[in-house]
Amino acid sequence: MANVKTVQRGGSRFYVDQETRVTVPGVTSTIGMLPKPFLRFWGQKLVAEAAVNSFAFLSQMIATAGEGAAVDYLKGAPNRYTKLRANIGSDAHDMFERMIRGEGRLTERDAFGQFLVRVHPDMEPYRRGFAEFLDAVNPELVRAEDIAWSDIHQYAGSFDAILRVWVIEGPDGKLTIDPTHGPGSHPVLLIVDWKTSKDTYPDVALQMSAYAHADKLIDSDGNEEPMPEFDGAAVLHITPEQWAFKPVDISVEVFDFFLALRKVFDWDRTKSKTVLGKPLSASQYGKLVTGTQRRGK
Repeated sequence: MANVKTVQRGGSRFYVDQETRVTVPGVTSTIGMLPKPFLRFWGQKLVAEAAVNSFAFLSQMIATAGEGAAVDYLKGAPNRYTKLRANIGSDAHDMFERMIRGEGRLTERDAFGQFLVRVHPDMEPYRRGFAEFLDAVNPELVRAEDIAWSDIHQYAGSFDAILRVWVIEGPDGKLTIDPTHGPGSHPVLLIVDWKTSKDTYPDVALQMSAYAHADKLIDSDGNEEPMPEFDGAAVLHITPEQWAFKPVDISVEVFDFFLALRKVFDWDRTKSKTVLGKPLSASQYGKLVTGTQRRGK
């Protein structure tokens, strides 16, 4: 029985088996090795917007606390936005898990079609979208919020859900969801991720392929079992305005790209720190103290 904890080191998340002390990097931290040059321009844009939108506030801050405080405020704009989005995402994930587990009456409506349980106004659009997803897809929950662990490739990560979904295959091979689980449909086993970001991005395929190709899953009680064979993967993308349930490629080809990033992670965190030795020879510039310098002391 595994007792798994997570720790933060150098800005990355690691999963630690408390019994064996085996420590492996998290899936999302591994994917963080992808180059993201667009982030520099995104951060610049947020700082510029903060400067324009907070001009009066910044002027007052400079007058009372100095320019340094204003500079620190502007520099923090990207981090404040990221933290806000992370908090919304965490709250939404918590709510989604409660809803799909059937806790309370979050998805039940009264005679007028209104939900019987209210949540914070910021969460209401996400709750409404997830309730619509449950109605439209009618999935069966298999697992939720367990850990995918790979002994072979040394990584781990917490996945959102494993769902069984019923589909109908048309003459052209195209699949459509059958929420009624009717006689013409058949179940497929999917590993699923919830996303509340502005858009869905290609690296979700790297994330989900890592989960799907892990060796085992570990539940909250530490029980282990082999990772099941999946028929596919999907991402549920929910924004305050709409939701979409999209298929995701988790093929071996995609997984190979994730493994390449896993190697890059080792380079960045360990090997890169060992490849440069001490100088065999070096200039003495800066060590000589002249007479003028001595007399000036």
